[in-house]
Amino acid sequence: MPSVKSYRELEIWRKAMDLAVAVYGRTREYPKDEQFGLSAQTRRAATAVPANIAEGQARRHTAEFRNFLSIALGSLAELETHLEMACRLGYMRPDDLEGLLSSSNELGRMIHGLRRSLAKRG
Repeated sequence: MPSVKSYRELEIWRKAMDLAVAVYGRTREYPKDEQFGLSAQTRRAATAVPANIAEGQARRHTAEFRNFLSIALGSLAELETHLEMACRLGYMRPDDLEGLLSSSNELGRMIHGLRRSLAKRG
């Protein structure tokens, strides 16, 4: 397998960026009084996913990369929780939630797959 020179070459990083952008679009529609509450927490969790993928890939050791991928998975779970809360509070429609969760689930499977692949490499 050819080595990756930059996190920008990783499809999971690009998909994580796409999800974060989509989350920003949805949170713009939250009530104004949520600007520093659920909206900010949701955005922070969404941006943490590609940030941790990038930081992990930039580390020197495979074990560090795997650790940062685990952190990205935690942020992904946090993001899903915030999105579910937003839907329950009526800040987004269930079909919008479904689309974001579908993207998140796909990304989660990709991150798990990369972690397994890295574990085999040592």
